[in-house]
Amino acid sequence: MNLAQLYKKALNFEFLSIDEGVYLFENAPLADLMDIANTLRKIQVPHGKVTWIIDRNLNTTNVCVANCKFCNFFRIPGHKDSYITDMDTYRVKITETIRYGGEQLLLQGGHHPDLGLEFYTDTFRKIKNEFPNVKLHALGPPEVAHIARLEKMTHQEVLKALKASGLDSLPGPGAEILVDRVRRLIAKGKCGAQEWLDVMHEAHKLDLTTSATMMFGHVETVRERFEHLAKIREVQAKKPEHAKGFIAFIPWTFQDVDTLLTRIRGVHNLTTSEEYVRMIAMSRIMLPNVKNIQASWLTVGKSVAQMCLHAGANDFGSIMIEENVVSAAGAPHRFTSRSIQDAIREAGFEPQLRNQQYEFRAIPEVMEEQVITY
Repeated sequence: MNLAQLYKKALNFEFLSIDEGVYLFENAPLADLMDIANTLRKIQVPHGKVTWIIDRNLNTTNVCVANCKFCNFFRIPGHKDSYITDMDTYRVKITETIRYGGEQLLLQGGHHPDLGLEFYTDTFRKIKNEFPNVKLHALGPPEVAHIARLEKMTHQEVLKALKASGLDSLPGPGAEILVDRVRRLIAKGKCGAQEWLDVMHEAHKLDLTTSATMMFGHVETVRERFEHLAKIREVQAKKPEHAKGFIAFIPWTFQDVDTLLTRIRGVHNLTTSEEYVRMIAMSRIMLPNVKNIQASWLTVGKSVAQMCLHAGANDFGSIMIEENVVSAAGAPHRFTSRSIQDAIREAGFEPQLRNQQYEFRAIPEVMEEQVITY
């Protein structure tokens, strides 16, 4: 393959094949990939600002039967530390989130064997009744698939009911790597790759905005990463014209502290800083139909995430007032509203607060500064 020809193809927003993507990742100088991805970012996101959001990752339950080998958060049914979040807890935490300037909940949980559709629709309605302006960026394809199996319903029927009860957008957890060989090794109890993609396609048909993710740096091959990217853009290409579809793509690295994957199989996250920046650049290059690329400061830290802003990323994600899942596997990094803006400015960009639809928000005039203690 010829690097110059592939560069030209990328700059023309053409779909690179999986083989072409792998070749670029493995052979192109990092400086070239960063330059191409940065050029594409300037075209796709011409305002040039780096966006960020204030929200809270709150969990409906930690009970889960998916038994993912990379997760330290879940508890089996009946475990002494298991819980289901009650409305009093939501009330306290949502009120606090609003004081901190947030307007959204990233609401996720486990595959609880006894919590069906009614539990989630009732929860969403109760939250919306008390906090009508709070946006629910909730659940994800594996949870939708789990509910559909419990209720013997279609994905569309579940999504319609969730949307009617207050679901505003669907995040992209549980993608890991969208190749079933990998999923059988690390997340056998979750839906397969095609079902994850099918749920997202049904969400797009219902005008639910979604995001896509990738967790890499474990048992996957480089080629499987690029198969994942190709599948994301294929679903995006099928979305109805009126739908936003995947509004963002967020790749992050496997966090390996005390996970079963590490303790039993000896799998460690050996991703280097350069490799992460390469994956950010290749995400921008391989996904010409996904506008926003987010750098995962939570898993790679401030300095690497800042470098990603010069390699195709245009979003710094959330300050994460609360986050319990990735942190449980060792992610140590933290930001507040003030420090995330400082980090963006240090990288040479203007910070811009946004909502989940990537619409600009003004910073609230009265807002408490967060003290992150988790």
